[in-house]
Amino acid sequence: MLLWINGPFGGGKTQTAYEIRRRLPGSVVCDPERVGFGLHRMTPPALRGDFQDFPAWRQGVYEVLDLVLTKHPGTVIAPMTLVEPAYFRETVGRLRERGHDVRHFALLAERRTVLRRLRERNFGHAVGFVAGRDAPLRRESFAVAKLDRCLERLSGPEFADHVWTDRLTVPQVADHIAATAGLGLAPNTDSALQGRLRRTWTSLKHIRL
Repeated sequence: MLLWINGPFGGGKTQTAYEIRRRLPGSVVCDPERVGFGLHRMTPPALRGDFQDFPAWRQGVYEVLDLVLTKHPGTVIAPMTLVEPAYFRETVGRLRERGHDVRHFALLAERRTVLRRLRERNFGHAVGFVAGRDAPLRRESFAVAKLDRCLERLSGPEFADHVWTDRLTVPQVADHIAATAGLGLAPNTDSALQGRLRRTWTSLKHIRL
């Protein structure tokens, strides 16, 4: 089974994916973003745009996930923002046509909730302390620029199932996805501090420089 966890940038996809992996034995995270970063590294900076526009990205994601789903016995988790219907069909749609069990979830939240999360992730706390609460989200400018479009597109019926996360913790979002997909997660035994430290570490590991 593939769990494709969609949502706006800063919507909690990566945190949710790794929470599920932590509590679901045999599961693996396959991040489609890494294919895009590989394409960017091969491309001169002046020619880099949205790597999803590369047909090679869509084909590569499809082929890698098809391979892992075919060969790996456990659940595969793909956290990735994907809002173009045509690109969605080329990846998620083709995997379903191939016969794979693909469960898609769009993590949604109010705009102000996503903006707050963007401020908090990575170096957000430090930036806020030095520059003030209302400092521009310079490091997250791409995510902010795409936010309204992401929320509008992902609210459409073709991007169901929708999970509204404003009032849910990361473990609760993981529980909801697992229950909807018929998967049994191990109990979450983290204290509030342990959970915060774990999520901070996950964020640090995924800082994009």
